[in-house]
Amino acid sequence: MPPVIESLLDTDLYKFTMMQEILHHQPQAQAEYAFKCRNQPTLPLAACQAEIEAQLDHLCTLRFQEDELAYLSGLRFIKSDFVDFLRLFQLQRRFITVSATASGELEIRVAGPMLHCMLFEIYVLAIVNEVYFRQFPAAPALALGREKLAAKISALQTFSAAPALQHPFVFFDFGTRRRFSRQWHREVVQTLASQAGSAFRGTSNVLLAKEFGLTPIGTMAHEYLQAFQSFGSRLRDFQKNALEHWVREYRGDLGIALTDVVGTDAFLRDFDLYFCKLFDGVRHDSGDPFVWGEKILAHYQQMKINTHTKQLVFSDGLNLAKAFALYAHFAGRAKVGFGIGTDLSNDCGHEPLQIVMKLVFCNGQPVAKVSDTPGKGMCEDVNFLNYLRDVFAIDPQAR
Repeated sequence: MPPVIESLLDTDLYKFTMMQEILHHQPQAQAEYAFKCRNQPTLPLAACQAEIEAQLDHLCTLRFQEDELAYLSGLRFIKSDFVDFLRLFQLQRRFITVSATASGELEIRVAGPMLHCMLFEIYVLAIVNEVYFRQFPAAPALALGREKLAAKISALQTFSAAPALQHPFVFFDFGTRRRFSRQWHREVVQTLASQAGSAFRGTSNVLLAKEFGLTPIGTMAHEYLQAFQSFGSRLRDFQKNALEHWVREYRGDLGIALTDVVGTDAFLRDFDLYFCKLFDGVRHDSGDPFVWGEKILAHYQQMKINTHTKQLVFSDGLNLAKAFALYAHFAGRAKVGFGIGTDLSNDCGHEPLQIVMKLVFCNGQPVAKVSDTPGKGMCEDVNFLNYLRDVFAIDPQAR
């Protein structure tokens, strides 16, 4: 089968921004990541194991090209020593293993130096998706995808014709990790860039941003904050430590903080006036987005910060209809942005895979994500999870 990944730039921006911070402050860190599928696929994922292995073999032959490194160098927050590191970088096949359970579940583990493991995530998810969906006839799926994309663009044009609220409606493509295929993802982004008007502000995919002259979008993901659970500070201080390191690394750039690694309530207890002023806004990735947004705005108001100067970025299972509703609710009080993933890159008639690859150990210690949505959390050590909940006074029902 043709390669799924042909360029190491074919990943999300935040993989590079997190990797740069780790290079500068925790280059010795060791990490372990685990793959998980949250829903029941129509066809067993384990049947794809041989082809996934072959795709990983190819992935580990790739190197960054000079034009790709030049593009990264042109982003003002990417530093020259990180680009020099990437010039020498190559993914190591020995750090990733694939196996199948007797029940047909796919198991993928990545373990080794964090700097040499963290880029695997998006490539692995894109590979699993595309190999899986290649089992279905492509032509009818793509025809339906184009029909649905045209309807979404029409709805967007109708919505954009109405009077705007105080802040404009803007959205971004966040679809790399769960796309139907690489070529379909490219077509979706190209179509949005040419037809969606000023509302479409960019993509998380660095290769597509380079190709179409778009803004690459992204700051941090869960793994960045999770890693700080093992980086030497008191566990109670890991969020503040992670945010402080981010501020020092980027000094005003990339100012959107992720809020749900141990739940929004615990995040806000650490997101004090100092961080409220230093970060441009926050990102929602689990829980009721309306409840979340009201909590965030109330927190800013409590800090006596003008909410119109801050941005709420929504990125959890969005489609345009949900984004329109959230815009109507919040855009009169704050800047808003919407990262839409699967509904753009994999709305082709087949049930999308709900797959993730999360950090589960760092420096030999368990780490955890405790989500605002039951079922979205991930931890492989129940004792550590219980301890984390106690430290942050997290509801025992949180997962």
